[in-house]
Amino acid sequence: MASDVKKILLVEDEKAIRDAVAAYLEREGYWVRGVGDGQSAVEEFEKHTFDLVILDLMLPKLSGERVCRAIRDTSDVPIIMLTAKGEVEDRIIGLELGADDYLIKPFSPRELVARVRALLRRVRVDVEPAVEVLDFADLVIDISGHKVMVEGKEVDLTASEFKLLTTLARYPGRVYTRMELVEKVLGYDFEGYERTIDSHVKNLRAKLGDDPRNPRWLYTVHGVGYRFEAPEKPAENAE
Repeated sequence: MASDVKKILLVEDEKAIRDAVAAYLEREGYWVRGVGDGQSAVEEFEKHTFDLVILDLMLPKLSGERVCRAIRDTSDVPIIMLTAKGEVEDRIIGLELGADDYLIKPFSPRELVARVRALLRRVRVDVEPAVEVLDFADLVIDISGHKVMVEGKEVDLTASEFKLLTTLARYPGRVYTRMELVEKVLGYDFEGYERTIDSHVKNLRAKLGDDPRNPRWLYTVHGVGYRFEAPEKPAENAE
């Protein structure tokens, strides 16, 4: 297998769906490992290095939520969550656990492949070398090193959270609508995905220790979207 071939872990208990999705992905040149339960997913993830995980929520042996938590304990690999649940609150469960995207069943395998391609492309762009460090005193975003430091301590962010933060922080004071952030962070425009951004912002605030009621960096603009504010650095003591 060529070193540049992207490896995908596909976790889906319905064999017909798993085989169909795997066939589409393999046709696009991806290497796919398919498993049918949560326990096997965790074991496979520990054995191999994957570039992306496609994870069903409803799984035997170990739920998709628990698998997602187990993966996020050790990795920021991109995760696309599959769910048969149609309610908005149910759909964002996976996002709040750290998934980067979600797709509702029944779905088109071609759409899933497009999501995979967009997410992997976004991750690749995020890690390309760039001489850029955004320094906001207690918050430092090292874009070239793909690192975020809060009060001197490194914070682990998913690919989507990192992209969201850098998008907002590059232009302090600018208000982004939810749909603008969907397009910039997820890489495509799809009606109804504004709540995805809300979930990512909630996770990002929790990791940065940014209280939404008294924010330091991430501000909600009600009825519109979000903006980033850069606190003034303390002035140097004059002689």
